[in-house]
Amino acid sequence: MMNENVVAISSDFLRSFTALPRQIQGKVTDFTSKFRNNPRSPGINYEKIHYATDNRIYSVRIDDTYRGIVARQEESGVYLLLWVDHHDKAYDWAKRKKCAVNPQTGNLQVFDIQQVGIIEESSTVSPGLFSHVTDNELLALGAPKDQLNIVRALSSVEEFYEASSSIPEDAYEALEWIANGFTPQEVLELFSGEKEDVPEDNDFAAALQNPRSQKTFVIVEEEEELRRMMAEPLEKWRVFLHPTQREIVKRDYSGPARVLGGAGTGKTVVAMHRAKWLAGRLRGKEKLLFTTFTTNLAEDIKDNLQKICTVEEQNHIEVVNLDAWVVQFLREQEYPYSIEYDDNILNKIWEEAIIMSGEEIELPISFFSDEWAKIVNGQEAFSAELYLKASRLGRGTSLTGKERMQVWHVFEEYQKLMEEKQLRDVDTAMYECRKILENTNEGSRYASIIVDEGQDLSMNAYRLLRALAGAERSNDIFIVGDAHQRIYKKRAVLSWCGINIRGRSSYLRINYRTTEEIRKFAFGLLKGVTFDDLNGGFDAGEACHSLTHGKAPQVEIFKNAAEEFDFILAKLKQLLEHGVDLRNVCIVARTHRLLDDYIAQLNNAGIKTYEIRRSKLDERSFDGVRVATMHRVKGLEFEHVFVVAVNKRVVPPVSAIDYTDPVTVEEAITAEKCLLYVALTRAQKSAYITGYGSPSEFLA
Repeated sequence: MMNENVVAISSDFLRSFTALPRQIQGKVTDFTSKFRNNPRSPGINYEKIHYATDNRIYSVRIDDTYRGIVARQEESGVYLLLWVDHHDKAYDWAKRKKCAVNPQTGNLQVFDIQQVGIIEESSTVSPGLFSHVTDNELLALGAPKDQLNIVRALSSVEEFYEASSSIPEDAYEALEWIANGFTPQEVLELFSGEKEDVPEDNDFAAALQNPRSQKTFVIVEEEEELRRMMAEPLEKWRVFLHPTQREIVKRDYSGPARVLGGAGTGKTVVAMHRAKWLAGRLRGKEKLLFTTFTTNLAEDIKDNLQKICTVEEQNHIEVVNLDAWVVQFLREQEYPYSIEYDDNILNKIWEEAIIMSGEEIELPISFFSDEWAKIVNGQEAFSAELYLKASRLGRGTSLTGKERMQVWHVFEEYQKLMEEKQLRDVDTAMYECRKILENTNEGSRYASIIVDEGQDLSMNAYRLLRALAGAERSNDIFIVGDAHQRIYKKRAVLSWCGINIRGRSSYLRINYRTTEEIRKFAFGLLKGVTFDDLNGGFDAGEACHSLTHGKAPQVEIFKNAAEEFDFILAKLKQLLEHGVDLRNVCIVARTHRLLDDYIAQLNNAGIKTYEIRRSKLDERSFDGVRVATMHRVKGLEFEHVFVVAVNKRVVPPVSAIDYTDPVTVEEAITAEKCLLYVALTRAQKSAYITGYGSPSEFLA
């Protein structure tokens, strides 16, 4: 008996779709909709491809000029959309392809064939890139037996990279690790959790259920889902999850869970799909909170969730940055205080508090604000007695008992002034927000809480989230983060906040955004700096690896600003000549003042600009090269990135370095290095670092 039809779309199909002219994309979308509804329709003209390797692969007519390439297995009822292109190019692509279930891994693969026939394992092989790997190991890693000759013929890493489109994606990924120095045993161990049952009789339907197949194919069951996917084809990475990502997304955790990973490893993607999966299990008025540190990141996440979630799933998800949530909640509670975010205003209050205390103590204002946030609020030492007993481990300035009392007198005056002015700083507001929640005895407000950019949240923020989640239970809190991207000098230890993640931690190792060359360069900027794992341990960050390759970031330092701008302008024009949409290019500077100068110069040169600001999405419908500060590009990505004015005394700015003591100096410098790291790792294909005069010491 014939199975019900199953239609799946490959990542190659979407990639080829994005390269088509806009008017042809509309025709392809209409065809794909009809194909999904009924791939057996008489109106679909399947044509045999002469000299094709695989007799399951056919062409289908889009119009007089364009053809789709499909594979069909009628006995299982599976139809696969593989490629779409101009008639001749589509046929050339199809002739060299084979579609089959890998007998070792059980997943569905599409790959190039040089010759039909079996390569004997005992065959003599000439030395090559994988000459130290046995045939059995290559097969276990996912290389098709029909492709062993291709793999064996590769003599260099460069040849291997050039063959990336010929080798199945899962096999290429495994071989990539070996090409970069890992042993077959190490890689097999890395992928050991992905082993699945192998379907019998080359069954495509069964193979499509394999998580490794779902990295390459997606079964589209709803018309709405299909239209959304075709409207946002460049966002296909949100659809095709890696098996390790999918396993994290769909796991039932017995309590809080943490996911670490370097820039570009898909942490936010995992968090969003986690939200979608959990939301699909909620009923009635149950809600899930998805929160992050900044407003613009929250808005970006909200926009992206609309692309992958149904309306019903969206109704169960509340997306808001934590500060905004606190403001709204306290307003509902008729909280009598305003929250002051402006450091300049707070510094004036601290200055006044020092004077009113009458204490003669030689400490800068920054010391008092940090001590208040990290020790008093961090340890809830809100009395002189508690403050005198509080641990100051990690603070660079030592204090005698007498000096602690002097500092406490300043804190007392600060609290009086804040009370008079009806103000609260952020940490105090979060503490008082939590106390209100705890006193109401409402239990958990949310079925689950998901935290993005977890490295930027404070101790008080996590304690508040613990209170919002209620008593520990399954799937209550899910945190993704990376201390290498900590740009706000906040640091928390989850276990100290009542969030126990022991036995529920994962690490994402594959970078999907940047090339390996960009990743290595950016990571090199952090050399010598130690990073935490959000729970008091260390995160070396060295296990990450990129699967794409290109040129290393180009560093250019010029005599003056005019020469630097001429270089940037020439490169932008070059990109335009090569067909690059300037919406996929971003110019990043350290400060708003610098950014204004570049915007003015670009506009004078006839280059449109679009500034990414706080609380403002990168609205893709607007033309122009994107411009943003280093803080604002966090969470975003672009094909090409220019990090400009990387000059001495600019990166880092003198004003950003707090010279109170060696510890605060180190904290400030680390945050600035992280900013530069974040800016560079926004780049997918190319990165340029420019400056003038003396270069930043970070480039030495």
